Amino acid sequence: MILGHTTRKNFTQNPKNDILSGLTVALALVPEAVAFAFVAGVDPLVGLYGAFMMGIVTALFGGRPGMISGATGAMAVVMVHLIQKGNEVGLALDTPIENLGLQWLFITLLFVGGIQILAGVFKLGKFVRLIPHPVMMGFVNGLAIVIFLSQLGLFPNAVPKDISIWSNTSQWFEALFSNGTFWKMMGFIGLTMGIMYGLPKLTKKIPAALIAIIVVACITIFGSIEMSTVGSFIREGGGEGLQGGLPTFQDQVFGFFGTLSGHWDLIISTAFILAAVGLIESLMTLNLVDEITETRGNGNRECIAQGGANMLNGLFGGMGGCAMIGQSIINVDSGGRGRLSGAVAAIALLCFVLFGAPLIEQIPIAALVGVMFMVVIGTFAWSSFRIIRKIPLSDAIVLIAVSAITVWKDLAVAVIAGVIISALVFAWKNATMIRARKRIQANGTKTYEIWGPLFFGSIQNFNSKFDAKNDPDKVEIDFVESRVSDHSALEAIFNIVNKYEAEGKSIKLKHLSEDCKILLRKASPKFEEVIIEDVDDPRYHLAADPEKFTKPLSEYKLD
Repeated sequence: MILGHTTRKNFTQNPKNDILSGLTVALALVPEAVAFAFVAGVDPLVGLYGAFMMGIVTALFGGRPGMISGATGAMAVVMVHLIQKGNEVGLALDTPIENLGLQWLFITLLFVGGIQILAGVFKLGKFVRLIPHPVMMGFVNGLAIVIFLSQLGLFPNAVPKDISIWSNTSQWFEALFSNGTFWKMMGFIGLTMGIMYGLPKLTKKIPAALIAIIVVACITIFGSIEMSTVGSFIREGGGEGLQGGLPTFQDQVFGFFGTLSGHWDLIISTAFILAAVGLIESLMTLNLVDEITETRGNGNRECIAQGGANMLNGLFGGMGGCAMIGQSIINVDSGGRGRLSGAVAAIALLCFVLFGAPLIEQIPIAALVGVMFMVVIGTFAWSSFRIIRKIPLSDAIVLIAVSAITVWKDLAVAVIAGVIISALVFAWKNATMIRARKRIQANGTKTYEIWGPLFFGSIQNFNSKFDAKNDPDKVEIDFVESRVSDHSALEAIFNIVNKYEAEGKSIKLKHLSEDCKILLRKASPKFEEVIIEDVDDPRYHLAADPEKFTKPLSEYKLD
């Protein structure tokens, strides 16, 4: 009964909000999917099919209700070289094959899906919890900048490229202010943003983004105003329009495996990069939506859903993708919280392709750009400017570095670099925290009381605390305020004991955990005499999975 209630709650809590927000997202998905298809060098319909399949699978089976997936720029950029190489190989064959690169992409997506499913099965999604907050803020800021820059490609040229602002300043400004098309588009973008800003102050019953798109579209259509539209954008990019049929099973891809001879390294390496980029962006978007909605998603389930969706793309002719932070924020801000919102967005997108192409192609690009600009404003962590001088320097460097690398390179590299920098800073800080308090007992025994974590980073400082040659004949090392964390630490203890015994001195170890004692005794039988058993010995272990313990700890019997 409880499970059924939870399932219904996840599917939809407010059908009206979910349906309206889903329609809003579907409209915003169209130019994004088309633009990313152009980036990858494939037909726009491949991008739209990819957005539909990613959206429907992750909406129904993913780990985060309300999160939107589709064709993304982060993955499209990685696909470019693969598709170009495939096309070159196809044209060089004895019997030339056109668009072989697209078939290679479908084959690669099968491997991408398999890798992502394995990541979910082996529960690798939980590692997203290790991503520090400065990395998260850098990711959000970098992605907001990437979304903003991607919209600039939809603008008409404000100034001819042959006019330089530095050498011909007056001519440059004259050309800028005389470009009516540019300023007309800016005006409608401003109108869209104004509606999205003002409407929620009057009512929140309908998504402001949807109303803004409808109002701007009605003005341009019924006012016969010449503007760049979704249809003109597709045709200018080399497409034939939005009209298409249902995705079909791509059985021919299995006949192209023979063309991969000598190129398997490219396929596998691209598959791993695409899988990594897709999972990192999806899991970090999941974390962001968790924070906004104050609920918790399931990262491992999302990995499996993303993998299944990408495999489906490979089989039915889509370009694949992952979670989309911009569309997810549009959905959540518009009131979409359940799985229904994502399902409506995906189905509506397919309906646009099947039945609504003539109408959707008339929507002005300015309206959709205005929506995305509001997403950029809402996504960017403006608080980072306020706190940048208040947080530790290392965190500030990580935040700025992740933002910059996201824009310069890609999301996966940025996040990995941020985590590595944060981990190194953490290890260095902890490495300097090891301390040894020294005192002489009444019987002449010298005691070293160790304070701080003992691990690979701190063993050099730990070793420097001891003076085996000049210490008295009896020495005791007390670990009551330290934690032995890894094999390097055990090896350091082993070496210290050997040094004192080589000097003919007696050494004892106190307050080691049960795990440490077992490992040291396995290393050498002599530790039976070196280790002192005490009722106060610590009992820390590797943490068990906290999700398996649903009741308060007081209700469990602890041995």
